[in-house]
Amino acid sequence: MAETDVQEFLKLVQVVKDSPQRSVWWSYDPEADAFYINLKKPSHATDSELTENDIIMRYEGVEIVGLTVLHASQREPGETRALK
Repeated sequence: MAETDVQEFLKLVQVVKDSPQRSVWWSYDPEADAFYINLKKPSHATDSELTENDIIMRYEGVEIVGLTVLHASQREPGETRALK
C-alpha cells in the first residue's frame, strides 16, 4: 500500500468547515497548470477577478464560489500570499 501523509489532508478539515457551503471540490489540470477550487456546486459565477497573485476569484453575486490558482506547479509548498 502506498504511503500517504494523512496529516496534510487533515489540514483541509478546517478549510471545509469554514467554507460557505461546507463543501469543497478541487481538481488540477496539468496542461493548464491550474488548480481549481469550487466552494459551491453547481456554481454559476456571475463575476470574476484576477488578483496580483495570479488567482482568479469567482463570484456569484457577492459570494465567493470558487478560485482558480494559475501557475500551480510553480508555487512553493506552504506558500501563503495574501489575496490582493
